[in-house]
Amino acid sequence: MKMGFAETDITPQTPVALIGFNRTDNLSRGILDCLTAQVSVWENNGTCCLVTIDNIGFNKRESDLLRDMIGTMIGTSREKVMLSFSHTHAAVNVDAEKEYYNKLCQKICKAAEKALASMREVSVGWDNAEADIGNNRRESSDKIDRRVGILKVCSGNKNDLELIILRLTAHCNVLKRDNYLISADYFGAVWKAFAEKYHCPVMLVQGSAGNIAPKYFKATFTPIDGQGEKYINCDNALEKMAQEVLRKVEPLFNAISTKPDAAVYAYSKYIPLRSRIPDMEEAHKIADEALEYCGIDGQKWLEKVESFHRSGISFQEENLEMQYFCIGDWCLCGIPNETMTEFALETEQLMKNPFFYFNGYTNGCGSYFPTKEEYDAGGYEVYWAMLLYFDDYGRVYPYDRGAFDTVISYAVDVG
Repeated sequence: MKMGFAETDITPQTPVALIGFNRTDNLSRGILDCLTAQVSVWENNGTCCLVTIDNIGFNKRESDLLRDMIGTMIGTSREKVMLSFSHTHAAVNVDAEKEYYNKLCQKICKAAEKALASMREVSVGWDNAEADIGNNRRESSDKIDRRVGILKVCSGNKNDLELIILRLTAHCNVLKRDNYLISADYFGAVWKAFAEKYHCPVMLVQGSAGNIAPKYFKATFTPIDGQGEKYINCDNALEKMAQEVLRKVEPLFNAISTKPDAAVYAYSKYIPLRSRIPDMEEAHKIADEALEYCGIDGQKWLEKVESFHRSGISFQEENLEMQYFCIGDWCLCGIPNETMTEFALETEQLMKNPFFYFNGYTNGCGSYFPTKEEYDAGGYEVYWAMLLYFDDYGRVYPYDRGAFDTVISYAVDVG
């Protein structure tokens, strides 16, 4: 088994449009910390690649274009290149900043070339810690995936630490809507804490965090996802998140043994899903609620829904890509949506494998993907976000209610 690694700074040097909050003015006003993209290339009976990017998440078209470019660079196919987005709400809106996106793709491809050139024999081992970094946004639910997935990568002779990969689960919006500084959010703080402790590169993968708000946050006000005693508003919130992760991982890390012969592979499945077009009465009700509770103007969304009805279109279809990236029993499985934490909990239980991690924000970031219970509850994660981002999502309505069960079934049926 061989691995090569490289990283590149993707911090914009001029003011840019941010994405992540429903604000009239989204222009950045400085830099709090750097944004980074990292590439690890793996070889064991074939070549595959894991890329982590400090961004809220590209749309699927932009993600696939980058995956194709990376695949061409390292001599493999798109289905063997996995992009994992941190989902920081303090990074660049690539749809509004096309020049930035183009330069970012060039930088990541160069990093992939460097990673390929640095391939060397490695050994790997894995374990889980549990960290208290997030809370379920729904007051009625205490479901949380507290696992910190740890992949330890050492040199082939096991003497030198080469890379740490951590899989975390909490929304990357410790910094709230009053922040206009470019930042990797708490992922950046975790990256810094582990790099200083272990003196090696660190890659961070986001889990199923669609309904998991960070426990610590920093804001001049109390946001809707920060209300109650279980949330803590403090100036050092980023560092608090990072120290909790480090504190829980550190006692386990040195005891993780590594081996040089783990199987490494990546592949994709495609899941046929559909979403109906709401009737106009239902659509107006959703738009009125979004305006009342979130200040979201749904006029353009209503016009799009009405255009479907005029054209006689009653539903939309999509082949959803689900990708696996596996090293031994340690497996990242992801889709390009904001998945609820129940996706990860359900698949872990069904697989009976604590090292099987179902993730969102993989190869893009489309709409929230609710559970059946969340579908019935409604709200921002189910309906209202569609009014803002339907053009990016390519849909005007959530997947049908049974889509959760369909995706879970596909996920655990590892081919």
